[in-house]
Amino acid sequence: MSQVNSELAAQKKSSDAKIAWYSGITKYQWIVLAVACLGWIFDVFEGQIFVASMNEAMPSLLPPGTEAATKDFYNKIALGAFLLGGAFGGVVFGILSDKIGRTKTMVYTILMYSLFTCVTAFARTWEQMAVLRFIVAMGVGGEWAVASAMVAEVFPKRARAWSLGIFHASSVLGTYLAIAAGAFIVGNPKFGWRWGFAIGAIPALLTLWIRWRLREPEEWVAAREAAKKDSSKETGRLLDLFRGNLLRRTIVGVTLAAAGLATFWGVHVFGKDLMRRDAERSYLRAANVSFDAPKTEKDAALKSHLPSIKKWEMLGMLLVTTGGGIGLIAFGPICERIGRRGAFLFFYLGGLVMSLLLFQTLAHASVTVLYVALPIFGFLTLGMHAGYAIYFPELFPTRLRGTGGGFCFNVGRIIAAPILFVSGWMQKDWGFTLETSTSLLSLLFLVGAIVLLFAPETKGKELPE
Repeated sequence: MSQVNSELAAQKKSSDAKIAWYSGITKYQWIVLAVACLGWIFDVFEGQIFVASMNEAMPSLLPPGTEAATKDFYNKIALGAFLLGGAFGGVVFGILSDKIGRTKTMVYTILMYSLFTCVTAFARTWEQMAVLRFIVAMGVGGEWAVASAMVAEVFPKRARAWSLGIFHASSVLGTYLAIAAGAFIVGNPKFGWRWGFAIGAIPALLTLWIRWRLREPEEWVAAREAAKKDSSKETGRLLDLFRGNLLRRTIVGVTLAAAGLATFWGVHVFGKDLMRRDAERSYLRAANVSFDAPKTEKDAALKSHLPSIKKWEMLGMLLVTTGGGIGLIAFGPICERIGRRGAFLFFYLGGLVMSLLLFQTLAHASVTVLYVALPIFGFLTLGMHAGYAIYFPELFPTRLRGTGGGFCFNVGRIIAAPILFVSGWMQKDWGFTLETSTSLLSLLFLVGAIVLLFAPETKGKELPE
């Protein structure tokens, strides 16, 4: 009898493999994916608008004449506050989503990051900027945990990796919006960086659609009912992540996220700066000013070219983001072919090799070389992030899915946050160049590769109950 069941299971698996992942997906399932993607798009915009404007925003919040290294240091503090806020919000809202439901919690997170991004437009000091980035990040971190759990529970097993890969890849559109805002609003003397933050209130309108169209996933409803009958199955109980076989899964998830987020903020985000520096060198050469000249001399020579330099910086961000978006989309089909662990390993090792190549060899190459290198760099240093949306919901049972996913992804932010300060100290106090600091921090990709030795393979398996 067992042999017959095994044969039937093998036949079903073979049949599922021949069906297109999108075949039979209902209208409602597509709506869930669309809402999750829109929430994540605006989520990422709220985070990246600071990256796109920090070279303008932070100097205006500091005393005139502040050294560039000091400005960079305070930028790192604001970025660190964002990581810590995301970690706190991701854990809190992840637990809340398991207790009160995915839909309600998603509304709260989107309202939080939308309204406080808008309030950031009125910041007057770097301390206010850092505090507001912390609050915005609470909503950002929470939205990801809730949306990824919801998509995983609504879509069938054969479509899970693809749908969650698309969900996480939609983040690229949020970065594109930030790039556009950086180029045409932040870099426009008629507007400035404050208007870039003011438009952050727009995503709050999405909450109206969420309340109108979405209902709680059936799996979550069943888990809530089971919890009423059996206290050992209580939803959203954080300590359960550290019991039994869930302990190893929690440690693996946190470490994978920490490696990816540390290299994102310590390596990936600085790819765009190579294009900006190339533009600065070009304008300085035209003005017969050395790149190593005193800051005041360089600032005077570049002052009239700042809008153009900003657009070159945003072009670099566009190239890195486009490559990253392709990497995010590619993670789904790659992990369906070679498994979750194999896909992670490919991107971690690829990210290490390409980062060292870019910052050690290609950083001073011609702009034509950067046109090719930056998208490849983005592909390999960002692609694994889609794996967190795919893999983390597969590690935890329904009653802990939001809690577990939110904890892993966002505690990874806490661990990654010091990397920003280390990066700042490397350049401000230790005298390291951008190329040296990013190359050293790219070695953190190896941490993710090593932890895969202890990671369970979840390809082709049902979500744990």
